[in-house]
Amino acid sequence: MKAIQANAFGDSSVLHLAELDVPEPGPGEVRARVAAAGVNPVEVYIRNGGYPAYTPDLPYVPGFDAAGVVDAVGAGVHELAPGARVFVASKRSGTYAEYVVAAADSVRPLADTVTFAQGASVGIPGLAAHRALFSRGGLRAGERVLIHGASGAVGYLAVQLAQAAGAFVIGTAGSPEGRAAVAALGVRALDHTDPGHYAEVRRLTDGAGVDLIVEMLANENLVADFDALAKYGRIVVVGNRGSLDFNPRLLMGKDADVRGLATWNFPPDLRAAALADLGTRLADGSLVPLVGRTFPLAEAARAQDHVMTSRALGKVVLAV
Repeated sequence: MKAIQANAFGDSSVLHLAELDVPEPGPGEVRARVAAAGVNPVEVYIRNGGYPAYTPDLPYVPGFDAAGVVDAVGAGVHELAPGARVFVASKRSGTYAEYVVAAADSVRPLADTVTFAQGASVGIPGLAAHRALFSRGGLRAGERVLIHGASGAVGYLAVQLAQAAGAFVIGTAGSPEGRAAVAALGVRALDHTDPGHYAEVRRLTDGAGVDLIVEMLANENLVADFDALAKYGRIVVVGNRGSLDFNPRLLMGKDADVRGLATWNFPPDLRAAALADLGTRLADGSLVPLVGRTFPLAEAARAQDHVMTSRALGKVVLAV
């Protein structure tokens, strides 16, 4: 099979197209022929080396998200059969390939109404959005939520999940195209490149601020986020690309919480429930991923470079 392989850690030049053996599913595993694979910033952090939550052995095939058709199943797998359309949210890398093997509990049915590109846009972003809002964010109906970076793969899904939970949602994006995509979901879309957007958040919440902020770029926004946070509010950090100077008095003044997450830390029972919920919402149309740029498999290096730019709108996908 054709697959993208990294023989070393480093920049995108370490990625190359290789011819590898088709993997065989073991007990409790499913093999899928991949139609589309998702590209996430976390895969860039892993490729660069030193990512604390996940370090694959070299050489390795990147990627955790995919969608396609079940090709074979291992012993003990009864809920999925060859020919089934599925989306994959793997706990180990390997989706930048024509075939992927993943644990059966990381493979979920994909409704016929959902494209493979959309299915490949759900795994890492959907789990991150779900956990940020609920198991880490503690979102309750009627609360006010700011999704900082709502036009990206995680943020776009988080807006829809928060809406479905009965929250009042404000989303931000840095480009006119991003704000248009967020506004089309029926929420207020603000420009997070404008420092005045924090004052607009306070105005939209009658001066109180929001109860929960889902933050995609903490190194740039975390300190200023407190301007828009209500007393006893929570900030959940989903993304971060550097360090910052932070005064803990910001926490003390509002009895606030700042919470981090990594999808690898998702407790198994909560992860399974979140994947099931994502699959159900995909099937009933209440969750619609935004597919951004699509690259051919051979251009995975370009796709990873693109996902780290401010031009990345929605989910970046590899057509396999």
